[in-house]
Amino acid sequence: MSGSVSGSVSSSGQRRGKVFLLGAGPGSLDCLTVQGRRLLNRADAIVYDALVDSSLLQELAANCEQWHVGKRGGKPSTSQSEINQLLVRLAQAGKQVVRLKSGDPFVFGRAAAEIQALKAADCAFEVVPGISSVLAAPLLAGIPLTDPVLSRGFGAFTAHDLDALDWSMLVRLDTLVLLMGGRHLRVICDRLIAHGKRPETPMAVVRWASQPQQQIWQGTLLSMPQLVGSAQLSPCVLIVGEVVGLRTYLTPPPAASVPLAGKTILVTRAATQAGQFSQMLMNKGAQVIDLPALEIREPASWEPMDQAIARLSRFDWLLLTSPNAVTFFLNRLLHQGKDCRDLANLKIAVVGTKTNGFLQQRGLCADFVPPTFVADALIEHFPENPAGKQLLFPRVESGGREVLVQAMTAKGARVTEVPAYESACPARIPSAALQAIENHQADAITFASSKTVRHFAQLMLQTFGERWLELLDEVAIASIGPQTSRDCRELLGKVTLEAQEYTLAGLTAELETWAKQAH
Repeated sequence: MSGSVSGSVSSSGQRRGKVFLLGAGPGSLDCLTVQGRRLLNRADAIVYDALVDSSLLQELAANCEQWHVGKRGGKPSTSQSEINQLLVRLAQAGKQVVRLKSGDPFVFGRAAAEIQALKAADCAFEVVPGISSVLAAPLLAGIPLTDPVLSRGFGAFTAHDLDALDWSMLVRLDTLVLLMGGRHLRVICDRLIAHGKRPETPMAVVRWASQPQQQIWQGTLLSMPQLVGSAQLSPCVLIVGEVVGLRTYLTPPPAASVPLAGKTILVTRAATQAGQFSQMLMNKGAQVIDLPALEIREPASWEPMDQAIARLSRFDWLLLTSPNAVTFFLNRLLHQGKDCRDLANLKIAVVGTKTNGFLQQRGLCADFVPPTFVADALIEHFPENPAGKQLLFPRVESGGREVLVQAMTAKGARVTEVPAYESACPARIPSAALQAIENHQADAITFASSKTVRHFAQLMLQTFGERWLELLDEVAIASIGPQTSRDCRELLGKVTLEAQEYTLAGLTAELETWAKQAH
Protein backbone atom coordinates (compact mmCIF):
# COMPACT_ATOMS: atom_id res chain seq x y z
CA MET A 1 0.00 0.00 0.00
CA SER A 2 1.45 3.36 -1.01
CA GLY A 3 0.67 6.84 0.22
CA SER A 4 -0.85 9.48 -2.01
CA VAL A 5 2.46 11.29 -2.33
CA SER A 6 4.76 9.82 -4.98
CA GLY A 7 7.92 10.66 -6.87
CA SER A 8 11.52 10.88 -5.77
CA VAL A 9 12.31 14.56 -6.45
CA SER A 10 10.48 17.58 -5.04
CA SER A 11 9.55 20.69 -7.01
CA SER A 12 12.71 22.37 -5.69
CA GLY A 13 14.87 19.60 -7.16
CA GLN A 14 15.74 18.12 -3.77
CA ARG A 15 15.63 14.36 -3.34
CA ARG A 16 12.34 13.41 -1.72
CA GLY A 17 12.30 11.14 1.30
CA LYS A 18 10.00 8.20 1.78
CA VAL A 19 9.03 6.00 4.71
CA PHE A 20 8.53 2.26 4.25
CA LEU A 21 6.48 0.70 7.06
CA LEU A 22 8.01 -2.75 6.79
CA GLY A 23 6.86 -5.92 8.53
CA ALA A 24 9.90 -7.71 9.95
CA GLY A 25 8.04 -10.98 10.37
CA PRO A 26 8.47 -13.06 13.54
CA GLY A 27 12.16 -12.21 13.80
CA SER A 28 14.32 -14.57 11.78
CA LEU A 29 15.98 -13.25 8.64
CA ASP A 30 14.68 -16.38 6.91
CA CYS A 31 11.13 -15.14 7.45
CA LEU A 32 11.75 -11.66 6.03
CA THR A 33 10.29 -11.04 2.59
CA VAL A 34 12.54 -10.52 -0.44
CA GLN A 35 11.25 -6.96 -0.75
CA GLY A 36 11.95 -6.36 2.93
CA ARG A 37 15.56 -7.48 2.60
CA ARG A 38 16.06 -5.26 -0.42
CA LEU A 39 14.70 -2.25 1.48
CA LEU A 40 17.02 -2.89 4.41
CA ASN A 41 20.02 -3.05 2.06
CA ARG A 42 19.15 0.36 0.58
CA ALA A 43 17.89 2.26 3.62
CA ASP A 44 19.38 5.61 4.64
CA ALA A 45 17.78 5.33 8.07
CA ILE A 46 15.99 2.67 10.09
CA VAL A 47 13.59 3.12 13.00
CA TYR A 48 13.06 -0.18 14.80
CA ASP A 49 11.42 -1.71 17.86
CA ALA A 50 12.83 -3.81 20.68
CA LEU A 51 11.44 -7.11 19.34
CA VAL A 52 13.18 -6.79 15.97
CA ASP A 53 15.83 -9.52 15.79
CA SER A 54 19.44 -8.37 15.70
CA SER A 55 20.23 -10.50 12.62
CA LEU A 56 18.11 -8.17 10.48
CA LEU A 57 20.32 -5.21 11.39
CA GLN A 58 23.27 -6.92 9.72
CA GLU A 59 21.52 -6.30 6.38
CA LEU A 60 21.97 -2.53 6.72
CA ALA A 61 24.59 -0.47 4.93
CA ALA A 62 27.43 0.74 7.13
CA ASN A 63 26.30 4.37 6.88
CA CYS A 64 22.63 3.72 7.66
CA GLU A 65 21.27 5.81 10.54
CA GLN A 66 19.79 3.60 13.24
CA TRP A 67 17.09 4.72 15.66
CA HIS A 68 16.02 2.30 18.38
CA VAL A 69 12.59 3.30 19.65
CA GLY A 70 11.76 0.28 21.78
CA LYS A 71 12.16 -0.33 25.50
CA ARG A 72 15.87 -0.71 26.37
CA GLY A 73 17.79 -1.25 29.59
CA GLY A 74 14.89 -0.38 31.87
CA LYS A 75 14.38 3.01 30.22
CA PRO A 76 10.85 4.11 29.24
CA SER A 77 9.67 3.39 25.74
CA THR A 78 9.76 6.10 23.13
CA SER A 79 6.30 7.66 22.91
CA GLN A 80 4.23 7.21 19.79
CA SER A 81 4.19 10.96 19.14
CA GLU A 82 8.00 11.05 19.28
CA ILE A 83 8.19 8.18 16.79
CA ASN A 84 5.77 9.99 14.47
CA GLN A 85 7.86 13.17 14.63
CA LEU A 86 11.06 11.25 13.98
CA LEU A 87 9.64 9.58 10.85
CA VAL A 88 8.44 12.91 9.50
CA ARG A 89 11.78 14.60 10.21
CA LEU A 90 13.79 11.87 8.50
CA ALA A 91 11.50 11.85 5.46
CA GLN A 92 11.64 15.62 5.15
CA ALA A 93 15.43 15.38 5.21
CA GLY A 94 15.21 13.40 1.96
CA LYS A 95 16.04 10.00 3.42
CA GLN A 96 14.76 6.58 2.44
CA VAL A 97 13.48 5.40 5.83
CA VAL A 98 12.54 1.89 6.92
CA ARG A 99 10.15 1.78 9.86
CA LEU A 100 10.77 -1.81 10.88
CA LYS A 101 7.89 -3.33 12.83
CA SER A 102 7.65 -6.81 14.29
CA GLY A 103 5.29 -9.14 12.41
CA ASP A 104 2.98 -7.38 9.97
CA PRO A 105 2.48 -3.60 10.15
CA PHE A 106 -1.32 -3.93 10.15
CA VAL A 107 -1.63 -6.72 12.73
CA PHE A 108 -1.68 -5.43 16.33
CA GLY A 109 0.65 -2.59 15.40
CA ARG A 110 0.37 1.17 15.49
CA ALA A 111 0.91 1.80 11.83
CA ALA A 112 -2.26 3.88 11.52
CA ALA A 113 -0.96 6.60 13.84
CA GLU A 114 2.31 6.81 11.95
CA ILE A 115 0.58 6.92 8.56
CA GLN A 116 -1.69 9.73 9.72
CA ALA A 117 1.33 11.76 10.85
CA LEU A 118 3.11 11.16 7.53
CA LYS A 119 0.05 12.15 5.52
CA ALA A 120 -0.46 15.29 7.59
CA ALA A 121 3.14 16.30 6.82
CA ASP A 122 2.75 15.43 3.11
CA CYS A 123 5.44 12.72 3.34
CA ALA A 124 5.60 9.78 0.95
CA PHE A 125 5.10 6.35 2.50
CA GLU A 126 4.51 2.72 1.60
CA VAL A 127 3.33 -0.22 3.70
CA VAL A 128 5.19 -3.48 3.06
CA PRO A 129 3.61 -6.67 4.47
CA GLY A 130 5.36 -9.07 6.80
CA ILE A 131 4.55 -12.52 8.17
CA SER A 132 2.59 -12.07 11.38
CA SER A 133 3.55 -14.20 14.37
CA VAL A 134 -0.16 -15.07 14.53
CA LEU A 135 0.53 -17.31 11.54
CA ALA A 136 4.23 -18.04 11.87
CA ALA A 137 4.45 -19.13 15.53
CA PRO A 138 1.88 -21.97 15.31
CA LEU A 139 3.33 -23.15 12.00
CA LEU A 140 6.91 -23.21 13.30
CA ALA A 141 5.68 -25.17 16.31
CA GLY A 142 4.01 -27.75 14.03
CA ILE A 143 0.47 -26.62 14.85
CA PRO A 144 -2.04 -26.05 12.01
CA LEU A 145 -4.54 -23.29 12.73
CA THR A 146 -7.19 -25.03 10.65
CA ASP A 147 -8.11 -28.68 10.12
CA PRO A 148 -11.02 -30.29 8.26
CA VAL A 149 -12.15 -32.01 11.44
CA LEU A 150 -10.69 -30.17 14.44
CA SER A 151 -10.76 -26.51 13.40
CA ARG A 152 -12.97 -24.86 10.80
CA GLY A 153 -11.40 -21.50 11.55
CA PHE A 154 -9.47 -19.51 14.14
CA GLY A 155 -9.54 -16.18 15.90
CA ALA A 156 -6.54 -13.98 16.80
CA PHE A 157 -6.63 -11.41 19.59
CA THR A 158 -4.30 -9.33 21.70
CA ALA A 159 -4.29 -10.07 25.42
CA HIS A 160 -3.07 -6.60 26.31
CA ASP A 161 -6.41 -5.72 27.94
CA LEU A 162 -8.14 -8.87 29.18
CA ASP A 163 -11.26 -7.05 30.36
CA ALA A 164 -11.94 -5.82 26.83
CA LEU A 165 -12.33 -9.37 25.49
CA ASP A 166 -15.63 -11.24 25.16
CA TRP A 167 -14.67 -14.48 26.89
CA SER A 168 -18.01 -16.16 26.26
CA MET A 169 -17.33 -15.71 22.53
CA LEU A 170 -13.68 -16.78 22.71
CA VAL A 171 -14.49 -20.17 24.23
CA ARG A 172 -16.71 -21.01 21.24
CA LEU A 173 -13.83 -20.68 18.76
CA ASP A 174 -12.31 -23.92 17.49
CA THR A 175 -8.82 -22.40 17.70
CA LEU A 176 -7.77 -19.31 19.64
CA VAL A 177 -4.51 -17.39 19.15
CA LEU A 178 -3.50 -14.77 21.70
CA LEU A 179 -0.61 -12.34 21.45
CA MET A 180 0.95 -10.35 24.30
CA GLY A 181 -0.46 -12.75 26.89
CA GLY A 182 2.69 -14.01 28.58
CA ARG A 183 2.32 -11.97 31.76
CA HIS A 184 -1.35 -12.97 32.11
CA LEU A 185 -1.06 -16.67 31.30
CA ARG A 186 -2.66 -17.98 34.49
CA VAL A 187 -5.52 -15.48 34.32
CA ILE A 188 -6.17 -16.35 30.67
CA CYS A 189 -6.35 -20.08 31.43
CA ASP A 190 -8.62 -19.48 34.43
CA ARG A 191 -11.01 -17.27 32.46
CA LEU A 192 -11.30 -19.70 29.56
CA ILE A 193 -12.08 -22.55 31.96
CA ALA A 194 -14.53 -20.39 33.93
CA HIS A 195 -16.42 -19.56 30.73
CA GLY A 196 -16.83 -23.18 29.68
CA LYS A 197 -13.63 -24.33 27.98
CA ARG A 198 -12.65 -27.83 29.10
CA PRO A 199 -9.62 -27.84 31.42
CA GLU A 200 -8.18 -30.65 29.24
CA THR A 201 -8.24 -28.45 26.11
CA PRO A 202 -4.79 -28.65 24.47
CA MET A 203 -2.66 -25.52 24.69
CA ALA A 204 0.78 -24.41 23.47
CA VAL A 205 3.00 -21.45 24.23
CA VAL A 206 5.60 -20.43 21.63
CA ARG A 207 8.29 -18.02 22.82
CA TRP A 208 10.63 -16.16 20.40
CA ALA A 209 9.10 -17.85 17.35
CA SER A 210 11.51 -18.42 14.41
CA GLN A 211 14.56 -17.31 16.37
CA PRO A 212 17.41 -19.50 17.65
CA GLN A 213 16.15 -19.30 21.23
CA GLN A 214 12.62 -20.41 20.23
CA GLN A 215 11.00 -22.40 23.02
CA ILE A 216 7.73 -24.33 23.02
CA TRP A 217 5.57 -25.56 25.90
CA GLN A 218 2.72 -27.99 25.20
CA GLY A 219 0.07 -28.95 27.70
CA THR A 220 -3.53 -28.10 28.60
CA LEU A 221 -5.38 -25.10 29.96
CA LEU A 222 -5.15 -26.69 33.39
CA SER A 223 -1.47 -27.66 33.29
CA MET A 224 0.11 -24.83 31.32
CA PRO A 225 0.73 -22.37 34.20
CA GLN A 226 2.58 -25.10 36.09
CA LEU A 227 4.53 -26.22 33.00
CA VAL A 228 5.77 -22.72 32.30
CA GLY A 229 6.47 -21.91 35.92
CA SER A 230 8.46 -18.71 36.40
CA ALA A 231 9.83 -18.57 32.82
CA GLN A 232 9.96 -15.14 31.19
CA LEU A 233 7.53 -15.56 28.29
CA SER A 234 7.67 -12.28 26.42
CA PRO A 235 7.43 -12.29 23.47
CA CYS A 236 5.15 -15.26 23.01
CA VAL A 237 2.08 -16.57 21.20
CA LEU A 238 -0.58 -18.67 22.95
CA ILE A 239 -2.53 -21.27 20.95
CA VAL A 240 -5.61 -22.97 22.42
CA GLY A 241 -7.55 -25.73 20.66
CA GLU A 242 -7.63 -29.39 19.66
CA VAL A 243 -5.24 -28.70 16.75
CA VAL A 244 -2.40 -28.36 19.27
CA GLY A 245 -2.55 -32.13 19.66
CA LEU A 246 -1.58 -32.54 15.97
CA ARG A 247 1.87 -31.17 16.74
CA THR A 248 3.10 -34.67 17.64
CA TYR A 249 2.40 -35.86 14.09
CA LEU A 250 3.39 -32.74 12.14
CA THR A 251 6.70 -31.71 13.74
CA PRO A 252 9.73 -32.87 11.72
CA PRO A 253 12.43 -34.83 13.58
CA PRO A 254 15.41 -32.76 14.73
CA ALA A 255 18.26 -32.52 12.25
CA ALA A 256 21.24 -34.43 13.59
CA SER A 257 23.63 -32.69 11.18
CA VAL A 258 23.26 -29.22 12.69
CA PRO A 259 24.63 -29.49 16.25
CA LEU A 260 24.64 -25.72 16.76
CA ALA A 261 20.99 -25.25 15.75
CA GLY A 262 19.25 -22.81 18.06
CA LYS A 263 22.50 -21.18 19.18
CA THR A 264 23.34 -17.53 18.60
CA ILE A 265 27.10 -17.01 18.47
CA LEU A 266 28.95 -13.68 18.37
CA VAL A 267 32.20 -13.71 16.38
CA THR A 268 34.81 -11.14 17.41
CA ARG A 269 37.28 -11.58 14.55
CA ALA A 270 37.98 -8.62 12.27
CA ALA A 271 35.29 -8.09 9.66
CA THR A 272 37.77 -8.92 6.87
CA GLN A 273 38.65 -12.24 8.52
CA ALA A 274 35.37 -13.48 9.96
CA GLY A 275 33.80 -14.89 6.79
CA GLN A 276 35.28 -18.38 6.77
CA PHE A 277 34.78 -18.94 10.51
CA SER A 278 31.24 -17.57 10.41
CA GLN A 279 30.40 -19.87 7.52
CA MET A 280 31.76 -22.88 9.45
CA LEU A 281 29.46 -22.04 12.35
CA MET A 282 26.44 -21.41 10.11
CA ASN A 283 27.02 -24.75 8.38
CA LYS A 284 26.58 -26.32 11.81
CA GLY A 285 23.23 -24.53 12.27
CA ALA A 286 24.27 -21.52 14.36
CA GLN A 287 22.97 -18.01 13.93
CA VAL A 288 26.13 -15.89 13.66
CA ILE A 289 26.33 -12.20 14.50
CA ASP A 290 29.50 -10.27 13.76
CA LEU A 291 31.03 -8.29 16.61
CA PRO A 292 34.43 -7.34 15.15
CA ALA A 293 36.84 -6.49 17.97
CA LEU A 294 39.69 -5.86 15.53
CA GLU A 295 40.24 -3.56 12.59
CA ILE A 296 43.19 -4.68 10.46
CA ARG A 297 45.04 -1.67 9.03
CA GLU A 298 48.35 -0.76 7.46
CA PRO A 299 51.13 0.12 9.92
CA ALA A 300 51.79 3.75 10.78
CA SER A 301 54.88 3.67 8.55
CA TRP A 302 56.17 1.30 5.87
CA GLU A 303 59.76 2.52 6.22
CA PRO A 304 61.03 -0.32 8.50
CA MET A 305 59.43 -2.94 6.25
CA ASP A 306 60.81 -1.32 3.09
CA GLN A 307 64.30 -1.20 4.57
CA ALA A 308 64.11 -4.90 5.45
CA ILE A 309 62.87 -5.81 1.96
CA ALA A 310 65.76 -3.86 0.44
CA ARG A 311 68.24 -6.14 2.25
CA LEU A 312 66.45 -9.50 2.08
CA SER A 313 69.66 -11.27 1.06
CA ARG A 314 71.10 -10.67 4.54
CA PHE A 315 68.43 -12.73 6.33
CA ASP A 316 68.47 -16.47 6.95
CA TRP A 317 64.85 -17.02 8.07
CA LEU A 318 61.49 -15.34 7.53
CA LEU A 319 59.12 -15.88 10.48
CA LEU A 320 55.39 -15.61 9.73
CA THR A 321 53.04 -16.18 12.65
CA SER A 322 49.66 -15.12 11.22
CA PRO A 323 47.75 -14.93 7.93
CA ASN A 324 47.85 -11.12 8.24
CA ALA A 325 51.64 -11.20 8.34
CA VAL A 326 51.70 -13.32 5.17
CA THR A 327 49.29 -11.06 3.31
CA PHE A 328 50.76 -7.69 4.26
CA PHE A 329 54.40 -8.76 3.87
CA LEU A 330 53.96 -10.30 0.43
CA ASN A 331 51.76 -7.43 -0.77
CA ARG A 332 54.47 -4.98 0.28
CA LEU A 333 57.10 -7.10 -1.43
CA LEU A 334 55.19 -6.75 -4.71
CA HIS A 335 54.65 -3.04 -4.08
CA GLN A 336 58.41 -2.63 -3.89
CA GLY A 337 58.84 -4.18 -7.33
CA LYS A 338 59.97 -7.58 -6.05
CA ASP A 339 58.39 -11.04 -6.04
CA CYS A 340 58.81 -14.55 -4.65
CA ARG A 341 62.12 -14.99 -6.49
CA ASP A 342 63.67 -12.51 -4.06
CA LEU A 343 62.95 -14.95 -1.20
CA ALA A 344 64.99 -17.75 -2.80
CA ASN A 345 67.79 -17.62 -0.22
CA LEU A 346 65.44 -17.39 2.75
CA LYS A 347 63.98 -20.23 4.75
CA ILE A 348 60.40 -19.67 5.89
CA ALA A 349 58.88 -20.74 9.23
CA VAL A 350 55.16 -20.35 9.86
CA VAL A 351 52.92 -20.89 12.88
CA GLY A 352 49.63 -22.67 12.22
CA THR A 353 48.02 -24.54 9.36
CA LYS A 354 45.94 -21.52 8.38
CA THR A 355 49.02 -19.32 8.07
CA ASN A 356 50.65 -22.06 6.01
CA GLY A 357 47.55 -22.22 3.83
CA PHE A 358 47.74 -18.49 3.12
CA LEU A 359 51.42 -18.91 2.23
CA GLN A 360 50.66 -21.76 -0.17
CA GLN A 361 47.96 -19.68 -1.86
CA ARG A 362 50.71 -17.21 -2.73
CA GLY A 363 52.82 -19.93 -4.33
CA LEU A 364 55.24 -20.52 -1.44
CA CYS A 365 55.93 -23.51 0.80
CA ALA A 366 57.12 -23.27 4.39
CA ASP A 367 60.40 -24.89 5.33
CA PHE A 368 59.20 -25.42 8.89
CA VAL A 369 55.79 -25.65 10.60
CA PRO A 370 55.88 -26.48 14.35
CA PRO A 371 53.70 -29.36 15.56
CA THR A 372 51.42 -27.11 17.62
CA PHE A 373 50.00 -23.84 16.49
CA VAL A 374 51.53 -21.35 18.96
CA ALA A 375 54.70 -19.24 18.83
CA ASP A 376 56.14 -21.13 21.81
CA ALA A 377 56.30 -24.28 19.67
CA LEU A 378 58.29 -22.41 17.03
CA ILE A 379 60.90 -21.68 19.69
CA GLU A 380 60.95 -25.18 21.14
CA HIS A 381 61.10 -27.06 17.83
CA PHE A 382 63.12 -24.66 15.66
CA PRO A 383 64.96 -26.96 13.20
CA GLU A 384 68.44 -25.50 13.66
CA ASN A 385 70.53 -23.63 16.19
CA PRO A 386 69.41 -20.00 15.86
CA ALA A 387 72.68 -18.62 17.25
CA GLY A 388 74.12 -16.12 14.80
CA LYS A 389 71.17 -16.40 12.43
CA GLN A 390 69.43 -13.33 11.01
CA LEU A 391 65.64 -13.62 11.46
CA LEU A 392 63.13 -11.31 9.78
CA PHE A 393 59.90 -11.10 11.75
CA PRO A 394 57.02 -9.11 10.12
CA ARG A 395 54.43 -8.73 12.85
CA VAL A 396 51.57 -6.71 14.31
CA GLU A 397 52.65 -3.16 15.10
CA SER A 398 51.52 -3.08 18.72
CA GLY A 399 50.10 -5.36 21.37
CA GLY A 400 51.66 -8.62 20.23
CA ARG A 401 53.46 -11.12 22.46
CA GLU A 402 57.20 -10.65 22.95
CA VAL A 403 58.04 -14.27 23.82
CA LEU A 404 59.29 -15.21 20.34
CA VAL A 405 61.69 -12.26 20.03
CA GLN A 406 62.96 -12.61 23.59
CA ALA A 407 63.56 -16.36 23.36
CA MET A 408 65.28 -16.27 19.95
CA THR A 409 67.46 -13.35 21.04
CA ALA A 410 68.43 -15.25 24.19
CA LYS A 411 69.55 -18.13 21.97
CA GLY A 412 71.86 -15.85 20.02
CA ALA A 413 69.71 -15.00 17.01
CA ARG A 414 69.48 -11.48 15.61
CA VAL A 415 65.79 -10.72 15.21
CA THR A 416 64.66 -7.82 13.04
CA GLU A 417 61.07 -6.89 13.88
CA VAL A 418 59.15 -4.85 11.31
CA PRO A 419 55.51 -3.72 11.61
CA ALA A 420 53.50 -5.39 8.84
CA TYR A 421 50.01 -4.40 9.97
CA GLU A 422 48.10 -2.95 12.89
CA SER A 423 45.09 -4.48 14.64
CA ALA A 424 43.22 -1.61 16.25
CA CYS A 425 40.07 -1.46 18.35
CA PRO A 426 36.91 -0.49 16.41
CA ALA A 427 35.02 2.63 17.48
CA ARG A 428 31.83 0.87 18.54
CA ILE A 429 29.86 -2.37 18.80
CA PRO A 430 27.64 -2.91 15.71
CA SER A 431 23.92 -2.53 16.35
CA ALA A 432 23.08 -6.16 15.62
CA ALA A 433 25.57 -7.42 18.21
CA LEU A 434 24.59 -4.68 20.64
CA GLN A 435 20.95 -5.73 20.56
CA ALA A 436 21.83 -9.41 20.92
CA ILE A 437 23.82 -8.63 24.07
CA GLU A 438 21.21 -6.29 25.55
CA ASN A 439 18.34 -8.71 24.93
CA HIS A 440 20.33 -11.67 26.29
CA GLN A 441 20.03 -13.45 22.93
CA ALA A 442 23.70 -14.44 22.64
CA ASP A 443 24.57 -17.98 23.71
CA ALA A 444 28.32 -17.77 23.12
CA ILE A 445 31.07 -15.30 22.20
CA THR A 446 34.16 -16.58 20.40
CA PHE A 447 37.69 -15.22 20.80
CA ALA A 448 40.50 -16.20 18.42
CA SER A 449 43.23 -13.99 19.93
CA SER A 450 44.14 -12.18 23.12
CA LYS A 451 43.75 -8.83 21.43
CA THR A 452 40.10 -9.53 20.58
CA VAL A 453 39.50 -10.18 24.28
CA ARG A 454 41.12 -6.90 25.32
CA HIS A 455 39.31 -4.87 22.68
CA PHE A 456 35.98 -6.55 23.46
CA ALA A 457 36.34 -5.65 27.14
CA GLN A 458 37.17 -2.07 26.15
CA LEU A 459 34.14 -1.81 23.86
CA MET A 460 31.82 -3.29 26.47
CA LEU A 461 33.02 -0.91 29.17
CA GLN A 462 32.62 2.18 27.01
CA THR A 463 29.17 1.03 25.85
CA PHE A 464 27.58 -0.29 29.04
CA GLY A 465 29.68 1.15 31.84
CA GLU A 466 30.49 -0.75 35.01
CA ARG A 467 27.57 -3.19 34.59
CA TRP A 468 28.98 -4.72 31.42
CA LEU A 469 30.19 -7.96 33.00
CA GLU A 470 26.68 -8.70 34.27
CA LEU A 471 25.50 -8.98 30.66
CA LEU A 472 27.85 -11.95 30.18
CA ASP A 473 26.63 -13.98 33.16
CA GLU A 474 24.77 -16.53 31.02
CA VAL A 475 26.96 -16.27 27.91
CA ALA A 476 29.53 -18.96 27.10
CA ILE A 477 33.05 -17.64 26.52
CA ALA A 478 34.80 -19.69 23.82
CA SER A 479 38.60 -19.43 23.47
CA ILE A 480 40.89 -20.67 20.73
CA GLY A 481 43.84 -21.47 23.00
CA PRO A 482 45.72 -21.09 26.30
CA GLN A 483 46.99 -17.52 25.91
CA THR A 484 43.56 -16.28 24.82
CA SER A 485 42.02 -18.18 27.74
CA ARG A 486 44.31 -16.42 30.22
CA ASP A 487 43.10 -13.05 28.98
CA CYS A 488 39.47 -14.23 29.09
CA ARG A 489 39.84 -15.23 32.75
CA GLU A 490 41.59 -12.00 33.63
CA LEU A 491 39.25 -9.60 31.82
CA LEU A 492 35.96 -11.51 31.45
CA GLY A 493 36.17 -13.60 34.60
CA LYS A 494 35.71 -17.01 32.96
CA VAL A 495 36.39 -19.40 30.11
CA THR A 496 33.55 -21.78 29.27
CA LEU A 497 35.37 -23.78 26.63
CA GLU A 498 38.81 -23.90 25.01
CA ALA A 499 39.70 -25.50 21.69
CA GLN A 500 41.78 -28.64 22.02
CA GLU A 501 43.33 -27.91 18.62
CA TYR A 502 44.23 -24.22 18.50
CA THR A 503 42.52 -23.50 15.19
CA LEU A 504 39.14 -22.19 14.07
CA ALA A 505 38.16 -25.73 13.14
CA GLY A 506 39.16 -26.82 16.64
CA LEU A 507 37.12 -24.02 18.17
CA THR A 508 34.12 -25.03 16.07
CA ALA A 509 34.45 -28.64 17.19
CA GLU A 510 34.59 -27.57 20.84
CA LEU A 511 31.46 -25.46 20.37
CA GLU A 512 29.68 -28.53 19.00
CA THR A 513 30.64 -30.51 22.11
CA TRP A 514 29.47 -27.67 24.34
CA ALA A 515 26.12 -27.46 22.54
CA LYS A 516 25.51 -31.21 22.92
CA GLN A 517 26.28 -31.03 26.64
CA ALA A 518 23.96 -28.06 27.03
CA HIS A 519 21.08 -30.16 25.67
